[in-house]
Amino acid sequence: MKQKGTVRKWNDERGFGFIRSGSDNQEFFFHIKSFKNYGKRPEVGMEVSFEAGVDNQGRKQAQKVRSYEGDKAHPALSAFFLAAAFLFAVVLLSFFGYLPEVIVWLYMATSLLSFLLYLFDKSAARKDQRRTPEATLHHLALIGGWPGALFAQQLLRHKSKKKSFRNMFKITVILNVLMLIYLLSPYGAWFVNKINGLAA
Repeated sequence: MKQKGTVRKWNDERGFGFIRSGSDNQEFFFHIKSFKNYGKRPEVGMEVSFEAGVDNQGRKQAQKVRSYEGDKAHPALSAFFLAAAFLFAVVLLSFFGYLPEVIVWLYMATSLLSFLLYLFDKSAARKDQRRTPEATLHHLALIGGWPGALFAQQLLRHKSKKKSFRNMFKITVILNVLMLIYLLSPYGAWFVNKINGLAA
């Protein structure tokens, strides 16, 4: 029989947590293998439906767990379109001569590198290995890697909830966009011409 509840505890590194039933406040253990939303991860506070059962030791266990948000678009999809739209705009600006080609390659390379570093850091977190410094991720975002970082955060569900990291990430995105606007302005034209001169 289907029940409704809320994820009360969740350990993403170990892949298990507890659901509190909305009807009688009972707690049910559940494992990531019982979570049926493809491409998503459980989170504390997430509202879910589940079937009550027991494990081999007779403990209460939630089975066939599914988020109510299962039919909504995955956050990574929105992040992908935003990142792709921004990078496409940079390509167009370069194509029409408003930006040096090297700027396009800078965005592309740092975005790819950012995505890979998030991927490696997620794996390192699960294996309790050496992590990528947050300062490195922020520096890459600042110089143009934020589109790849944004997509990685949502796709991998990594660094997407830590408030201090998210706030600093937003600052790096704003600063990067401001720098791009500066390059497109008459005030930054001299710098663009200088880059073009070096690349010629």
